[in-house]
Amino acid sequence: MLTIFFPLLPSPLATVHMSPPSGHTVIITGASSGVGLHATTALAARGWTVVMAVRDPHKAEAAAQSLGVPEAQRRILQVDLASQRSVREFVTAFRALGRRLDALVLNAAVYLPRLKAPEYSVDGHEISVATNHLGHFLLANLLLPDLKRGGGPVPRLITLGTVTANLAEFGGRIPIPAPADLGDLAGLEAGFRAPHAMIDGKAFKPGKAYKDSKLCNMIVSKEMHRRWHAETGIVFNTLYPGCVADTPLFRNTPRAFRVIFPWFQQHVTKGYVTQELSGERVAQVVADPEFAEQSGVHWSWGNRQQAGRKAFAQPLSSRATDQARNERLWELSARLVGL
Repeated sequence: MLTIFFPLLPSPLATVHMSPPSGHTVIITGASSGVGLHATTALAARGWTVVMAVRDPHKAEAAAQSLGVPEAQRRILQVDLASQRSVREFVTAFRALGRRLDALVLNAAVYLPRLKAPEYSVDGHEISVATNHLGHFLLANLLLPDLKRGGGPVPRLITLGTVTANLAEFGGRIPIPAPADLGDLAGLEAGFRAPHAMIDGKAFKPGKAYKDSKLCNMIVSKEMHRRWHAETGIVFNTLYPGCVADTPLFRNTPRAFRVIFPWFQQHVTKGYVTQELSGERVAQVVADPEFAEQSGVHWSWGNRQQAGRKAFAQPLSSRATDQARNERLWELSARLVGL
């Protein structure tokens, strides 16, 4: 059952109607921790109201309070991105708030590199792709009309990408367990249900499943730009804020990794950024005027952090820019989520 929390209202019922506010509203998935939580804080500081789309509303409420996110600038709605039914219920609940939508941030992700065998969502799909790609794909498509009529000057749909899914960068070529590669989409073509757990139809590799799902995120953003930017004026961009090596995304990795990886990124690669800085960078791409001037861009601050460095448009590899394959990925994803 969908659980909804309204910090300013005594009743949690989704049918409560609110008069449309004058400020900007953004939905952020995975806003109860890590990058999403700190993006919530940074956008609230800019005067935005943040709808925190989370699996655990109680955790989100405690996290928001701990960082001082004002009650007037947060709403918390429950969603399980691995459940298509939950995604659809979330959209219904958001619309019941009576708020316009100025921006949508697709941030949530699961990373389960220690799995020995695939786990499947309630809809029968491998859990990393179901959560990171299919759930976000469905959510973005359902909320597109809300963004289009939002009323803000430049509506934006912003997606968190990653260097590990971009073969054009060194981090995307690391062969452990394998670089992101969707192949010929054989797993999706076969229906993407057991025994098929990888998009390319090959043997299950949990770390690669995560990378593949993030490559899908970046492709979908590009495809949305191609299909809808000119018609709607919505800005579709992705970003890599830097290596947030101590984010809760890595909670399912070995303890030794969680100790060594942040140290390595801080002192060897120099790619480390704090959760606070990553949240601020997300907020910039969502709210600052200069990031509304281009659509179809993958923003990056580089793999080696430099003080005062400005964001730049990072090219994506051919694995993200093959138009025929991208269109087929879209068609198969739409079929899997019932669009």
